Amino acid sequence: MKLTKDAVIEALRTISAPGEGKNIVDSGGIQNVLIFEDQVDLDVVLKNPSLQARKKMEVEILKAIHEKVYAKAKIKVNTIIKAAEKLTPIKGAPLPGIDSIIAVASGKGGVGKSTITANLAVTLAEMGCKVGLLDADIYGPSMPTMFDMEGARPLSVQIEGQSKMEPIENYGVKVLSIGFFTKPEQAVIWRGPMATKALNQMIFDAAWGALDFLLIDLPPGTGDIHLSIVQALPISGAVVVSTPQNVALADAKKGIAMFQQENIQVPVLGIIENMSYFTPTELPDNKYYIFGERGAEYLAQDKEVPFLGGIPLIQSVREAADFGRPASLQEDSQVGEEFVGITKKLVSQVVFRNKNLPPTKAVEITNLVGCEAVKSQL
Repeated sequence: MKLTKDAVIEALRTISAPGEGKNIVDSGGIQNVLIFEDQVDLDVVLKNPSLQARKKMEVEILKAIHEKVYAKAKIKVNTIIKAAEKLTPIKGAPLPGIDSIIAVASGKGGVGKSTITANLAVTLAEMGCKVGLLDADIYGPSMPTMFDMEGARPLSVQIEGQSKMEPIENYGVKVLSIGFFTKPEQAVIWRGPMATKALNQMIFDAAWGALDFLLIDLPPGTGDIHLSIVQALPISGAVVVSTPQNVALADAKKGIAMFQQENIQVPVLGIIENMSYFTPTELPDNKYYIFGERGAEYLAQDKEVPFLGGIPLIQSVREAADFGRPASLQEDSQVGEEFVGITKKLVSQVVFRNKNLPPTKAVEITNLVGCEAVKSQL
């Protein structure tokens, strides 16, 4: 066969592009094919920078041209390494079709934040809202248990030609959790970047559909996950959960301060006090303030944020969470009425916030967020 550019390109079409399911010509891997007498000079673009990959591709190109075009051709292969695109960190693109995104946080673990989040979500759904719940507590996911979804696995669906995770729905709430992808006894031991990558997928690679509210159950404290979330999404507002105990309130203050940070500025929609008091079944008129009295309410007044209400310490709330049926679903119950009242106040705060404040934007954060002492020295 005569040594021509067209003949060389046709021969190269028999070589597969690594990892792309196409040949190296159609994938754009061959550039600048030059023919001069018996000399062939061409550029090949590779994403794998290893010496082994380059040598393998060069051998395949030489073999294809020598066997299919001209056995005595002198071939020069110039390798161009094109670095694979880095995984884009979660940025700040709004999620189409989601009206309001509410982050639920707590300064300290064990105050019942996840229990409150689950019951808020179910109560909103009972009110007729379309609700999603993202379990962002990567290291201690609770939602699969609280929604009776242990062992469930999200299915893949095609949305506009793209494969997306379909959240699992129960009690009218669409839920995604890292707990769907791990065994119950498996510990999630990830550094920040790995956790951020997992969040990235659950946020942007999920088929949430149209939602009135997306609730995000944050991990306790303030850290990588919190910063990733406020960078990822335009959060409409945050709710802080605490018990009335001074130790818990001290950390709740830090949670509020994080959202009110100058370069974060996420509106705090209110504080919810959990385990406000204990009333024995046999003494329904008695209230025992085991963890202190009205501590979260006083904190709300001090920080000038709304107090959304308190949930008493009731055994049925714990039992309902363990059983996988949130307590707010209990008809004609005290706790159900409490959650309805709190949820109505929360919705009012969201409406007020959306009416009086500009749309939230995802924030840009430097490495010195929160480090006022460091920044003052620069």
